[in-house]
Amino acid sequence: MVNKRGLLTFSSKPVIASTGVTVGPLEMKKSPFGKYADKTYDDERCGLKTNEQGHAKMMEDACMIALSKVDKTPADAEFVLMGDLVNEMTPSNFAASTIGVPYIGMFSACATSVSSLLMAALLTESGMAELIVAGSSSQHNAIERQFRYPLQYGSQKAATAQWTASAAGAATIIPYIEGAPMITCGTIGIVTDLGLTDPLNMGAAMAPAAADTFKRHLEGHGSKVEDYDLIMTGDLGKIGFELFKTLLDRWEYNVSKTFRDAGAEYYGKHPEFLAGASGSGCSASAYFSEVYDKLLSGTYKRVLLIATGSLMSPLSYQQGDTIPCIAHAVEIQMK
Repeated sequence: MVNKRGLLTFSSKPVIASTGVTVGPLEMKKSPFGKYADKTYDDERCGLKTNEQGHAKMMEDACMIALSKVDKTPADAEFVLMGDLVNEMTPSNFAASTIGVPYIGMFSACATSVSSLLMAALLTESGMAELIVAGSSSQHNAIERQFRYPLQYGSQKAATAQWTASAAGAATIIPYIEGAPMITCGTIGIVTDLGLTDPLNMGAAMAPAAADTFKRHLEGHGSKVEDYDLIMTGDLGKIGFELFKTLLDRWEYNVSKTFRDAGAEYYGKHPEFLAGASGSGCSASAYFSEVYDKLLSGTYKRVLLIATGSLMSPLSYQQGDTIPCIAHAVEIQMK
């Protein structure tokens, strides 16, 4: 592994051996990504007492599904790396307590899908692990009432707002084997803060972080837009994605149909979801379902995934603080 100012190159080419994706009932019905999910639920609480318990269940199930696809059990894994957006990441903590694997909680907000992959690749590259489970999750009801308003309040949202997805995604990372998508390189993001304070316009806050990481990744790894079959950001949403592309235009990058955003696409053209989806389960469920499947089928040979996260807390924005943001990138290839 080579590291230069957050630019990671994995010489051993660790691979994503399998994935597991779970989604809530709304995501199954109204998201184009829902058809790729391994498991869906009739209600967002997954039949449990609270939203947070349902959140933990989604993450636990995603991990177990990913392990089962490679005929493994939790006893075979050295680490589980995952995170979410709830205070103290309790859904991930409870899921980890059930899975029973040495656990490292990961928090990069909605960028956790990629930060967990990069950390898993680092551990695998170092020879410290033969099997790692990595992923992230979110649950609409739990997150909305924590960061915004109680659901019963029924407040009207601005057009810039995004809908937190009820979804979880997990992947198993192992040393190189033939026929599996390889994690070849990545870029650790730098926290960007341009002074935005509106928690209902996270796409605008995150767009500069995504653009910065994209530029650093291409320049640092010596690649260009034309090298990729897909460049997908995480959950910038419709507004943030347009700002992201505007920034790239100013830098004279060729912004083409190769570029997609999971958040902008997550709920299709349904207007009730305003600017699209967000949440740390958004990019995880998109990356580990459709994108992963298209890598396996040969539709994609080389993809760049850039997950974005707003690093605020309920307390920080209530105190009027700005919203610092991060974006992490991972490059995945088929041989």
